[in-house]
Amino acid sequence: MKIKVGIIGLGHIGNRHFDILTELEKQYKIVAVCDSNAMNLRNIDKRIAIYKDYKELLSSKIDLVHICTPHHLHAEMAIEALSKGKHVLVEKPMCLSSEEAKSMINASKKYKRKLLVVKQNRFNEPVVKVQELIEKGKLGKIYDVQCNVWWNRNEKYYLQSEWRGKKKTEGGALFTQASHFIDLLVWWFGPIEKAKTMIATKAHKIQIEDCGHAAVQFKSGVIGSINWNNNLFDKNYEGSVTIIAEKGTVKIGGAYLNEIEYWNVKGVKTPLINSQIQPNLYKGNYQGSGSNHSHVFLAVAKSLHKQTSNNLVEGIEAKEGIDSIVRIYESI
Repeated sequence: MKIKVGIIGLGHIGNRHFDILTELEKQYKIVAVCDSNAMNLRNIDKRIAIYKDYKELLSSKIDLVHICTPHHLHAEMAIEALSKGKHVLVEKPMCLSSEEAKSMINASKKYKRKLLVVKQNRFNEPVVKVQELIEKGKLGKIYDVQCNVWWNRNEKYYLQSEWRGKKKTEGGALFTQASHFIDLLVWWFGPIEKAKTMIATKAHKIQIEDCGHAAVQFKSGVIGSINWNNNLFDKNYEGSVTIIAEKGTVKIGGAYLNEIEYWNVKGVKTPLINSQIQPNLYKGNYQGSGSNHSHVFLAVAKSLHKQTSNNLVEGIEAKEGIDSIVRIYESI
């Protein structure tokens, strides 16, 4: 049976959800949408129920809620949806604090509904190849990791939406631009336990940082660095992870973790990468993360039909990423 979906938030990422769910017509049926901005609702098919209040949407007959709103609203909306008996798929970041994450997980357990988080980079082919190396122990002991998120976010980006660039509503660049990358690091090496961090705001009139550097240690003992910067001239330059280990060195990169840039692993040939990942394109002259949402949505469908779904992130795992981001910021 098709999964009946309601989407809360039809801004940039909400529209991506809408378009992809429409394409996945064998698995999904969009039955309701909600946005507080009437302009975002003007072109919606009249067969789809339209709401301005998300609580009214939650009263409709839907199985799954996609939450695509500003960061600071995720926890409240997810908990309310779970309490109404709906499964929840929330965009990154899951929320903005460890306390909120814990409350969301508790609601999922209490109401016996799934709490899932969008982490589409786990489905990138280079990421899958590195995951296989780590899972099978092909790299041996891992020593060090470096993660670079060097992107462009111009002034228009922060002016487009009043919640962006504010501490209370966006939280920081790690919650937004670096969230997917930190998810991968925590997936592979465990939560961040120690951090020493420097941040700055160099090129934008915003409350949060637009660049930073963190030296970190993961639960597994792996040490590393995370470097992020939204001030790259003109366009995104690089999003990469380099792993230095006992039996090999690998770097996956490109602008969207869509390329294998270096591969020297004992007994393992460089894999061929066939998939072509395009960025999410948004108005305002900027590009988002790689557009791999269809893989996430197909995995969610399998999960709701009680089938095995690889690389899907549930709330309890996503919380480790939130905890790690919080630890980095607390070390400043």
